[in-house]
Amino acid sequence: MSEHVLKISDLVVQYHTEEGIVEAVNGIDIVLDKGRTLGLVGETGAGKTTTARAIMKLIQSPPGKIIRGSIDLNGTDMINASEKDLEKIRGAQVSMIFQDPMTALNPVITVGDQIAEAILIHQKVSQSKANEKAKEMLELVGIPGNRVNEYPHQFSGGMKQRVVIAIALSCSPHLLIADEPTTALDVTIQAQVLELMKQLKVKFEMAMILITHDLGVVAEVCDEVAIMYAGRLVEYGSLEEIFRTTKHPYTEGLFNSIPNIDNRKAELIPIKGLMSDPYNLPPGCSFCDRCNYVMEICKENQPAKTYFSDTHFVECHLYSDNVNFKLKG
Repeated sequence: MSEHVLKISDLVVQYHTEEGIVEAVNGIDIVLDKGRTLGLVGETGAGKTTTARAIMKLIQSPPGKIIRGSIDLNGTDMINASEKDLEKIRGAQVSMIFQDPMTALNPVITVGDQIAEAILIHQKVSQSKANEKAKEMLELVGIPGNRVNEYPHQFSGGMKQRVVIAIALSCSPHLLIADEPTTALDVTIQAQVLELMKQLKVKFEMAMILITHDLGVVAEVCDEVAIMYAGRLVEYGSLEEIFRTTKHPYTEGLFNSIPNIDNRKAELIPIKGLMSDPYNLPPGCSFCDRCNYVMEICKENQPAKTYFSDTHFVECHLYSDNVNFKLKG
């Protein structure tokens, strides 16, 4: 029987600024089981990182605020958890790899001490045992253990990312959140880091959320895919459902933007326009101004979820009232 590591229901997050209210996350639902990897996909400003920070309860307040919803992590109510409880949970039950490995490490502390610090906080071990475990974690991510006393500036970008992964996994968390972990790396190192994360996910039997805008990475690593646009999950399903039976026009647009390796002369089809202003989202579908299939109802009414299977849903008026519509792709 599958185990729910994470369950998010109707999560709404806003940022209250002098310019107005930023509607960052607008009522999303996510269920993630043990051993599964969810790809959270969308362009910059879609609300992916805000969702990740909300799971960790790291939304800076002010200006950020969780307006409503629930986040259940292994039976813990993360929204109402005390700071003392959160200190025990972060790093032990849930860890996060942030976007830029260059700035994620303290430049004046050795990488070994930074790994050992996480171990000492969450596990009742001596300093020597923590140092030994730190060395083991370095070797686990492919870095020689004798480099444990070196500083971040002595490592390449790919090596730094491996150190960050070692810190995140040092206490065997149930959930790992990776926020675009390969963005700052070259293609060869990206492949190595992704393969490493796949192997370690299996080894530690953990669930993972991979935040990315790269559908190629999603195809390589993920079991499930959530397509995020303007703070909403506009399409959600298994990897096969999203890639083979694409439903939402935005998802179609993302796939059309990928180069065709079989036809080098084929032109890319970009998604027209820009994402809706999060300070002033339209009353209807936020994608309507960029959609090739827009109808009048799209401009005024927010679409409800339409389910195509137990795991695959879409928020789009094209499928409401059992309209039998199929995208061009």
